[in-house]
Amino acid sequence: MTSTNGGDVQRTGSDITRSLDMLWGSGERPARGPKPGLTLERIVTEAVRLADAEGITAVSMRRLSTELGTGTMSLYRYVPGKADLLDLMLDRVYAPPEDPEGAEPWTGGWREGVEEYARETLVLYRRHPWLLQVNQARPVLGPGAVGGLDRTLSRIKPMGLTDPELIGVIVMTEGYVTGVARTQVHEIEAVRKTGLSDREFWEAQAPALDRIMRSGRYPALAGLSEDAFGADFDHFEFGLQRLLDGLDVLVARREGEQDAQRA
Repeated sequence: MTSTNGGDVQRTGSDITRSLDMLWGSGERPARGPKPGLTLERIVTEAVRLADAEGITAVSMRRLSTELGTGTMSLYRYVPGKADLLDLMLDRVYAPPEDPEGAEPWTGGWREGVEEYARETLVLYRRHPWLLQVNQARPVLGPGAVGGLDRTLSRIKPMGLTDPELIGVIVMTEGYVTGVARTQVHEIEAVRKTGLSDREFWEAQAPALDRIMRSGRYPALAGLSEDAFGADFDHFEFGLQRLLDGLDVLVARREGEQDAQRA
């Protein structure tokens, strides 16, 4: 895994129509002379594997051709360039998990729907930390992304909010999870780069921090309990539940407004 501290990877240069055709079409029609066994599916799978292992900057058409054991020009017959490939990679990882065969239909409430979306998104970013480096402000929507969005919307629809507000719930939740995921990924990267665990890192600062706290200059911090920054406190869970509590208040308010209108 490479550092996520660098600038965002800009998704520029892809042709929207071309990417949509690859995402929604067959995507298996190279211009000429395909290498037997080489498919768009295999190319995207290898690209995601490489990004997961070494970071998005490691993914290039030349490197992919080496990993796949083919010529670079063979890849271009399937994918015009890295920008188009990135569209396919994003849609692949954002596809919702498939329900097991014979699984019961979703019966949870909207709160469970938001909670599951948040947890799944955190797992997604930890599994594919390179996502945090990609500028996704203007995504090209394929079946994976659309399927995931539709799945989440169907589960939070019972909130009774307006359509823009429902999208706002998803955007707000995504923003919260992204912030937590970025911190977690950076922590993992810091351990890998320095060889110091979090405990060792803070223990190295302990003497200086103790002296600073006893100076009397920072009374609020000095008055905190010893477990204030303890590793046992789940900050993600705490924040997620407060986010859900806030949405509970909004949903209850809307229900009250609707009851008043019917009265």
